[in-house]
Amino acid sequence: MDADLIHAVSPPCLLGESPMWHPQEQVLYWCDIPGKRLHRLDPASGQSRHWDFPVEPASVAPALDGTLRLAMRDGLWCFDPATGERTRLAAPPYDPAHERFNDGKCDPQGRFWIGTIYEPRDPPLAALYCWDGGVLSRRADGITVSNGLAWSTDGRTMYWSDTKAHAVYAFDFDPADGGLSGRRTFAEFARRAPEQPLDGYGGRPDGAAVDSEGCYWVAMFEGQQVLRLSPSGEVLRAVRLPARCPTMPCFGGADLKTLYITTAREKRPAEELAQQPLAGCVLALRVEVPGLPAHVACP
Repeated sequence: MDADLIHAVSPPCLLGESPMWHPQEQVLYWCDIPGKRLHRLDPASGQSRHWDFPVEPASVAPALDGTLRLAMRDGLWCFDPATGERTRLAAPPYDPAHERFNDGKCDPQGRFWIGTIYEPRDPPLAALYCWDGGVLSRRADGITVSNGLAWSTDGRTMYWSDTKAHAVYAFDFDPADGGLSGRRTFAEFARRAPEQPLDGYGGRPDGAAVDSEGCYWVAMFEGQQVLRLSPSGEVLRAVRLPARCPTMPCFGGADLKTLYITTAREKRPAEELAQQPLAGCVLALRVEVPGLPAHVACP
């Protein structure tokens, strides 16, 4: 394991996701999807709190007015952490019995992009949506498990992954209107062969974040590692983790040099959990290159 890796938060989540370092509050938010809970940690004071919901929160983003944007199974919401009240902005654009929102982030212009997960897993009916100017529109599709949203340092490339397909895609991104074009494979990973032990499997791409050198950090679910990829898709660094299923990294701290990594323990074998007590916890790693701050949602 990396010597600089620390255990940041306990107790563990079932499925921690969408870590977000709030640029104004200087605190960490993240979701426990099946736990139906949003968490908040102030590392400076050690104080933490959480909010429970009737349905699964999947991703969270900061907003200009001090509220949060929450993508949940039952739609897109404005959530006020000061009051605990949520106001629905958009109904779910899918059948929530079979699909839900998953990975979501704001682009540099403040549009909120959210992908979905098609829970039956086949056929690939998940899609990518964008909340812009009070309208939720479908922007891309043809995948099963939407993840990996991030933007390049110049804001002209958008990354998006399909975890089931073991692939990360890149698009040419138009900052003016959020237009996507030139979809291509940025990185592709070997699938697990039948009966292949997990120790020999590199994992599949889940959530991601971009640092100030334009490198793409991606959590490799079931691969027990986070990878740093160059802007051309080359693996520059692999960080071994004490949990089999990392889900997403984000950069935080005042200098944006702490890489927070959410992990999962839901549906994992009892033997594995006994050997990996930090499964489901938030991990933290100090890095040399700072990350990009979280983009803020516009009204």
